[in-house]
Order: sequence, then structure tokens, then C-alpha cells
Amino acid sequence: MRSPLTVNALAAATAAALLAATGCSGGEAAPQDTPAAAESGAAQAETVTVEDAWIKAATQEEGMTGVFGTIGNPGGEDAAVVAATSPSAGTVELHEVVTGDDGNPVMREKDGGFAVPAEGEHVLEPGADHIMLMELTEDLEPGDEIAIQLEFADGSSTEVTVPVKDYEGANESYEGSGHDAEH
Repeated sequence: MRSPLTVNALAAATAAALLAATGCSGGEAAPQDTPAAAESGAAQAETVTVEDAWIKAATQEEGMTGVFGTIGNPGGEDAAVVAATSPSAGTVELHEVVTGDDGNPVMREKDGGFAVPAEGEHVLEPGADHIMLMELTEDLEPGDEIAIQLEFADGSSTEVTVPVKDYEGANESYEGSGHDAEH
């Protein structure tokens, strides 16, 4: 599934650019070139795509589950997903899976988020990097579609809608504090 960027994300980026261009001072002209705008180009949320995304079905009682798919970046500058939110979860974290001291896979929060290189992609898959929905606010059943807001290093964000499906894998244990569960 390919989730196109929303009109709201484009409108928000346009509004922010217009505010920056007009300035907030009393009557003084805003500079014609702001260093941030000149260096950053298009907002990361405007160039990044999400394809083949899905969420592993889980109940509210289970408490957590993973989000998988491919984050693509056809743009000419690197992007980074640094956070995510969803109304279906009290907490959302960006996770990686590493080998624990006992040799078994262990998931933990990924420092710095997910780097998405220019003209490249970052794959989210079971047993590797993924988005973790924690403290579920509802059962996530196959066929449901869940909203997830991705936040980027440049401050931009976009919402994607991700389908829920059955999946038997993705049962890594969690290394975080107070989360003694699997997804």
C-alpha cells in the first residue's frame, strides 16, 4: 500500500513557510533568505513515502504491537523519522532489534530514529527496525485501518493510514523499562 502525503501536511508546510516569509515583527521586513529554508529545501514530510505498511493485530490486553513497511525517500536530501504518534496507542516508539546477552533477539528504542537516505529507503520489518505501538487504547483487529503520525527531524510531519493484519511472528522480547511483554 502506498500512502500519499496528505493535503493537510502540505497546507501546514505552506502556512509555516508563509509565516516565516512574512515575519512576526512589527513592520520590519523579513529577510529574503533564511538559512534554514535555504539549506533544508522541501520539508521531509513532503518528500517521504510509506509503502506496503501494515500493523500486527493485537488486543488492548496484549498492550503492544509493531508497525512495518517501507519508508521511501525519492528526494535529494536525507530524511529522518524521529517520532510517531497514534490515537490507538498511549505511547509510540521507534524500535530496533539487537542480539541480547543471551543470544536472543531483544527490541529496544532506537536512538536517533530511522534515517532515510536521499533517493533511498528504510525498511521496517519483524525482527528489525519497526514502529512500536504501546499502551493500546483499543483492540487492533485484521481489516482495521489505524492512523499514525510520523514526525521528521526538520519538524515536519505527515499522517498515514495503516491496515491491520494477522501475523504469527514478531515475538521479540522488550529490553525497555517496565515493558515486560512481547509483540
